[in-house]
Amino acid sequence: MSAFPVHPDGVDADWLNDSLEGTEWLAEGPVESVSWEAIGTGQVGDSVRFHLTHAGGAKSTLAAKFPAADHASRSTAALLQLYTKEVRFYADIAPQLAVRVPEALVAEVDEEGSEFILLFEDLGPARGGNQIAGCTIEDARAAIRQAAAIHAPSWHNSAILTADWLQRSEAIDAQVRTLYPQAQAVFAERYADMLEPEYMALCDALAAHPQLFNHAEGASPQCVVHGDFRLDNFLFDVKGGAEAIAVLDWQTVTAGKAMTDIGYFLGCGIGDDLRRAHEEELLALYLEEMAARGVALSREDIWTDYRLGALHGVTTAVFSAAFVERTPRGDANFLSMARGACALALHHDSLSALKETA
Repeated sequence: MSAFPVHPDGVDADWLNDSLEGTEWLAEGPVESVSWEAIGTGQVGDSVRFHLTHAGGAKSTLAAKFPAADHASRSTAALLQLYTKEVRFYADIAPQLAVRVPEALVAEVDEEGSEFILLFEDLGPARGGNQIAGCTIEDARAAIRQAAAIHAPSWHNSAILTADWLQRSEAIDAQVRTLYPQAQAVFAERYADMLEPEYMALCDALAAHPQLFNHAEGASPQCVVHGDFRLDNFLFDVKGGAEAIAVLDWQTVTAGKAMTDIGYFLGCGIGDDLRRAHEEELLALYLEEMAARGVALSREDIWTDYRLGALHGVTTAVFSAAFVERTPRGDANFLSMARGACALALHHDSLSALKETA
């Protein structure tokens, strides 16, 4: 049994008072009672909002994240060490970056990486990003600025990037290479009549190129990479509009190339129509934001990695669809991701870029 709650029912007033003792979060007095409601749309972790009543009648809220109730999702998270990564991100790295994330008040994970708890400040009221509905260009610009706020402070920063837990693991990469053909088979069977034939053909072709999952032995990463930088993982109009955006869900954080996030976001993140209309503007904005934070890059510097970043969106949609809990919203979500990522990859011939790097 874990030494911390791994389900919202395990969080009671005594645990909260012990965990938050001496902090501003008990300024209204000790917690006397607590209730919770589910929030968010995540499939690899379950998020909730706690409603607290303090001594004297004052009320407040906190947010929290726990292991997914679904066994398949939890197994995938343990295999890929997703829970460990997210907890360590909030505990070790978040304070060193400029990106807006919720403040973590409790961050615990067990040794196996299968049980965890994250207790956060509540950023509501806020508008949750919606992968399926898409976003405005203003939302996309806000996200691009946050990408630079992740990448620039960690750019070739060895104090951050050398953390053992942040590295890509050859063992995990090998497992993903082994499992990916199975994932593609599931994806193809499930969505054969829903995904456009040219997009499914690209998914099939990509499954024949396992080098996408090769561990880059000896390669020097550029920066911290979110790894799942898309609308469902953003909150907009945070705290009733006081702040533009916050970035959530750091389970796939790693040390890698910046364009993994940017190619992913402009592909599976915002959809093909918005991307085609504003691609050049958003890439230029990213370069401007990086330069303002002290990292000078040209379009030529990023172009090949940007094309490859689109493929990360394809593989994430395929792999996730096969190995997390299946839901109607999940199906719509993975199809949205695949369409946008495949459209960008075909537009810029990303598969050729992958073959050139082999």
